[in-house]
Amino acid sequence: MRVLKAVVAALWLGLCTLPADAAAREDAENAVLLGWYDLVLELVRHTATYSPPVASRAFAYVGVVAHEVQAGGDPALVSLAGQLNGLAALPARDPALPYDDAVALEAALARAMGDFFGNTGPSGQRAMAAVHKGLATAAAEGLDAAMAERSRAWGEAVADHVYQWSLTDGGAVIENMGFPLTYTPGSGPDDWVPTNTQALQQAPLLPGWGENRPFAMPVGVPCKAPPYPAFATGPGTGFYEAAQEVYETSKVLTDEQKAIARFWSDDPMLSPTPPGHWVAIVLQIARRDGLSADRTAEALAVVGVAVADAFIGCWSEKFRHNLIRPVTYIRRHIDPKWEPLLITPPFPEYPSGHSVQSGAAEVALTRLFGEGFAFDDATHEDDGLPVRHFGSFREAAEEAAVSRLFGGIHFPFGNRGGLVQGRCIGDWAARLKTRS
Repeated sequence: MRVLKAVVAALWLGLCTLPADAAAREDAENAVLLGWYDLVLELVRHTATYSPPVASRAFAYVGVVAHEVQAGGDPALVSLAGQLNGLAALPARDPALPYDDAVALEAALARAMGDFFGNTGPSGQRAMAAVHKGLATAAAEGLDAAMAERSRAWGEAVADHVYQWSLTDGGAVIENMGFPLTYTPGSGPDDWVPTNTQALQQAPLLPGWGENRPFAMPVGVPCKAPPYPAFATGPGTGFYEAAQEVYETSKVLTDEQKAIARFWSDDPMLSPTPPGHWVAIVLQIARRDGLSADRTAEALAVVGVAVADAFIGCWSEKFRHNLIRPVTYIRRHIDPKWEPLLITPPFPEYPSGHSVQSGAAEVALTRLFGEGFAFDDATHEDDGLPVRHFGSFREAAEEAAVSRLFGGIHFPFGNRGGLVQGRCIGDWAARLKTRS
């Protein structure tokens, strides 16, 4: 239904004319950027292969494309080439000829969407075609034909350059929905085991994702999660008490805690995924504050890089520790009939992916918008979940982390350790120079 709404909106845009005078072209850029990103969030929730790690990768590359188009036409902006691992200098504009930023941005995003979301289903394909037709026609209306064509060609060249770079990162091909066809599970008492009976999920999701090339974080994952309590099964030990906290919390959850757990759950196919939640926050801020297209693209690129690196770093740690999930431990050692509020995802416990990526997004966005930056988050309003208010990105990240305790998904140390690792990873994204 959401994708069909996007198609209708795009068809309406095709009948409209975006501003053609020079002073109003920025409005055209914003319409292009926000229009395409609105569809991005819908495609993620309607494409089965877009698990959170895979979605984070796509968000990063599309964000880089958007920023590089802006940087290519504005000397006040700095390209990410040479700053992101393996990204070489991008195609340059001809300095002797005029270009239109809105047309270039639309062409670049349309090409990038085909590259990174080309495996979506028929509804998604129709939506992309309709959005492209509507936005491209409207953006070029009233412009010199030669300039419009030149702008389109350059925008597509930027997207092609980024796409070729993406093919070498290790995450370009996802087989069997991300679940390995062969997998040898651990046999120790603290090793992860499958947490549901679905045949596909008897192997863990994307066990090699942590080997992918990161974006801003140096290769080799310098950001590690801190140590957690030694595994033990007896009362009075740190590990047992952590499991007991999950168990006892689940029995006395307040309505507010249940709401928090569901608000941040962001399950694949039912939401834009956890990294998409942070992208949605950026889009909401952009609309609320009337950000310029270059500011919005900058934020989307930086937060995209932060969450993508977060999933690489987190997955490296998850499969290094291969730690048992609370639901398995509690049923073995505390209560065999225990049921958590939320369904446990199919991969090891430590650290919490929600916490790592939220900590990374927190640091990256605080660098761009400042400490104590308040915002409302209406990401799930259309799904019937109330808007939540946050006084800072840190407050939001900490709520996202503790939500996994309320959901029964993670031990408390998994959430705390995830924030530590995520903030370290986010610092690398925050160091990116995007303005001169």
